[in-house]
Amino acid sequence: MRKIGLLDYGIGNVKSIQNALTKEGAKSILSKERQEILNCDALILPGVGAYAKGMENLIERSFVELIHEFVATGKPFLGICLGMQMLFDDSEEFGYTKGLGLIQGSVKKLDVELRLPHIGWSSINPHRKEWKGGILNDIPLGEKVYFVHTYAGYPSNENDVLAYCEYDGKKVCAAVQKDNVFGTQFHPEKSGNIGLRIMNNFINI
Repeated sequence: MRKIGLLDYGIGNVKSIQNALTKEGAKSILSKERQEILNCDALILPGVGAYAKGMENLIERSFVELIHEFVATGKPFLGICLGMQMLFDDSEEFGYTKGLGLIQGSVKKLDVELRLPHIGWSSINPHRKEWKGGILNDIPLGEKVYFVHTYAGYPSNENDVLAYCEYDGKKVCAAVQKDNVFGTQFHPEKSGNIGLRIMNNFINI
């Protein structure tokens, strides 16, 4: 049984993620202990709420260095929702905040006329030509997943964009991948059977 760590930094809907991991046959550990986290087979950075508060909590717990140390091992690392946004260099939400710098680019408010936040089910489509391997392996085109967000990541390198959705007729970055670092703007743990398949893909990378 693979052991999946979840960073315990005071932010994130971790119970639903843990339930999804259990359903897919993995053991989950919510931890703030360095060695316990480094011993995990994969690591998830959950998150809901404000970017600045999320980064403040990571810094207070010395998790920024720990995250980079874990990523350097080559083991899979996944950021979900706010967790994905914090993978980027910085954010403009409520002023400038520096991020983890694992994905080049910035987090900005969605430039749309429709009401924000973007809440509900939206189809994800590939930015790359194929999804073989990784978290979206064998996920059919156009499947709907669950989003709740006002801000989104805007990668500097389009090769880091794994998938996008559309909101108000505009493409929005829905998932990223750079080497062993993955991110989903949507919540796979709240996205039904498709979300469980995505979690299973992450477990088995």
